[in-house]
Amino acid sequence: MIVALSGLRKVYEGKQTVTAVDGIDLDVEEGALFGLLGPNGAGKTTTISICTTRALPTAGRVLIAGIDVVAQPAVARRSIGVVPQYNTLDRACTIFENIHFHCVYFGFSRAAAKARTEQLLEQFHLTERAGAYPQQLSGGLAQRVQIARAIAHRPKVLFLDEPSAGLDPQSRIAMWEAVKGLRQEGITVVLTTHYMEEADELCDRVAIIDHGKILVQDTPAALKASVGVQKIYQLDLHDREQKEKLIGELSSLDGVASAEKTSSGVRVMAHGVDGLLSEVVRVANPYGLRDLSITETSLETVFIRLTGRELRE
Repeated sequence: MIVALSGLRKVYEGKQTVTAVDGIDLDVEEGALFGLLGPNGAGKTTTISICTTRALPTAGRVLIAGIDVVAQPAVARRSIGVVPQYNTLDRACTIFENIHFHCVYFGFSRAAAKARTEQLLEQFHLTERAGAYPQQLSGGLAQRVQIARAIAHRPKVLFLDEPSAGLDPQSRIAMWEAVKGLRQEGITVVLTTHYMEEADELCDRVAIIDHGKILVQDTPAALKASVGVQKIYQLDLHDREQKEKLIGELSSLDGVASAEKTSSGVRVMAHGVDGLLSEVVRVANPYGLRDLSITETSLETVFIRLTGRELRE
């Protein structure tokens, strides 16, 4: 395994002890595109910080390409590329210089650094912006520069921490294409995200993490299939005092797998049965049905099944 985590734990001591990572075991195969999916505060960034030598674990071990990141951090960093959540480009340097100086730092000759920089600018469609400064770029372009810089020294593993945060939909899709293209270079990618669509679109395997623990991991298709339902009905109610009674009535409907309370009403997990929607509306109307939304089974459905709440709650 190119990335191997065993018993990883991180506890922050202070006025209030916080366990950010709580006994994670994780293996990532070489060449994979692996996703850590979970809500903000789940422990994703802390896990990545330990893997990339920016934080020390309280317990456990991380191996990157067989190298212990705690015992040999400098050696491990040669195999690691990192794109953090926030823009870390040097604002005093041009786009060309940001990538070029990174190559020089990692021991490239000036000629090799120039050639690698020009190749990456072309690969990420940045050649025309080589002389621009980071503050002159859109969020999407800046993110592409950060990815180009992170892989300039040809790392074996690239860690992307919330790569779509703050990007508009068009920039997000362009970033996805750039990440998919990294496979051609044989780079293993580990990304964190709270966007279920991103994990579903990009990742071979996904680990769902919450409160510092991995709840489940598998391929996106296998995780969605494990839920056993096809649709989720979210019911927003005026009368929220009668949720239990409504849940009992909904649960008796043919095609309803389960029903549970939410802050605004009731969530119904359902099979793809014809006519079920009209039955749900009929039963819920006397309870002051204000709004109803329907979603197909997704990785968020898996998270709801495991935790009883939505990723963004």
